[in-house]
Parts: sequence; C-alpha cells; structure tokens
Amino acid sequence: MRILALDSSGIVATAAVIDDSKLLAENIINHKKTHSEKLMPTVKNLLESVNLKPDDIDVFAAANGPGSFTGLRIGVATIKGIAHALNKPTIGVSSLDGLAMNVPFFDGIICPIIDAKRNNIYTAIYTWEHNMVQRKSKYLAIAIEEFIVMLKNYNQDILFLGEGIELYRPILENALNEKAYFAPCTHNLQRASSIAYIALHKAKQGDLGSYRDLVPFYLRKSQAERAYQSHQEKENGI
Repeated sequence: MRILALDSSGIVATAAVIDDSKLLAENIINHKKTHSEKLMPTVKNLLESVNLKPDDIDVFAAANGPGSFTGLRIGVATIKGIAHALNKPTIGVSSLDGLAMNVPFFDGIICPIIDAKRNNIYTAIYTWEHNMVQRKSKYLAIAIEEFIVMLKNYNQDILFLGEGIELYRPILENALNEKAYFAPCTHNLQRASSIAYIALHKAKQGDLGSYRDLVPFYLRKSQAERAYQSHQEKENGI
C-alpha cells in the first residue's frame, strides 16, 4: 500500500511516500517561502524522484491539526484536491500524534509541544507501547504553567519535542529539572514519514475516509474568532 503524506501544520513543509513499511522518499523544508509555494512543487518532485505518478498512490494523508491555522488549511486542501481528482481515500492524522511518532522507544512520557501563543501550547501525553505511540490524555490547548503542574504528577522521565520547545525549554528545564529531556534537531520538527506511518496503521485497520470528510482540527478558535466572540458578548452584555 502506497501512501503519500503531507504535514504543513507548523513552520516546516514536509512530504513523504511510503510503500507498506518501506520509506521511499521524504522531503523536509524549513527555510523561507510559504507553504502555498512549497507543497505542490515538493509533491511533484518527490513523486518524480521515485518514478511514481499521483495515480500510483493508494491513500493520501495529511496532518490535520492542531497547529498553524493557515498551514493546516493549505496542507489539508492540497490532499483533498489530489484525492478528489483521483477518487482515492484520505486519512487525517493529528500533528501531535505525528510528532510523538518521531521519537519511538522512549521509556517514559513523550510530550510534543506546539506553540499556541500567549504562553499557551497544543500538546498531549504519549507513551510508546506495542510498536506504536499511545495517547494517554486528551488533545490539550493549555497554558504552559498549567501543563507543568499536570506533568509533576508523573514519576517518569519526560521527552519534549516540537517547534514550541525553543520558546518553552527554559521554563520546562527549570520546573522539571532532571526529568526533562529534549529531542535532537533531527527529530524535533514535523516529519511527513511519521504521518504516513500512522496513516498506514489506520488504513490496515480499515480507517479510511473520503476527501469530503478530511477537515482541519483546530482544537481552539482562532484569535480573530475569539476576539469577535468577546466583542459579541460585550455587545450583548454577557
């Protein structure tokens, strides 16, 4: 089963093709340009590099969130468009699940961190069990201080990764001391191969969808939506 996966939920634009358990190709771009400029040329070049056409792909997968609202829309729309044109199934994979998949076999807790602005993060708690990451909490949009309080209840080492680490590492190190570990730069950001691997696992379980069903998972409202809601509540005296 060939799967093409994209992840544009953060600052990285990444695409990968796997054929069952074999990674055929992966491209990761973390340099300038916008996702709208990067993704389609990346997909084209990636497929050409392994002598495949879009119709040779069996399943199309995308990281569907949480993360950058604009980035998510671009990645999901790209996969929806290709899958629609080819009448192929799609799979949405949480960007947090994908990040956690970057660091297999860690004997402790895995916590991907995506910056949600204003000292808030997107995160979840994972462990590695039975050759797959297992989520042990809800997907969270939470203040970093509140999340640290949660983590202090765990008597295990904690591995952090994700683009939010650059901002929050000093706070985490200071609060958790020797319990806090951090992924190296080669595993710290989004990788489409991790999205593809999780999508393969879902596909083998029959968890396939239509392009119509693939939508971004924002986890919380955008800043504009929250500002509008606050304005409406003030207008209505709530």
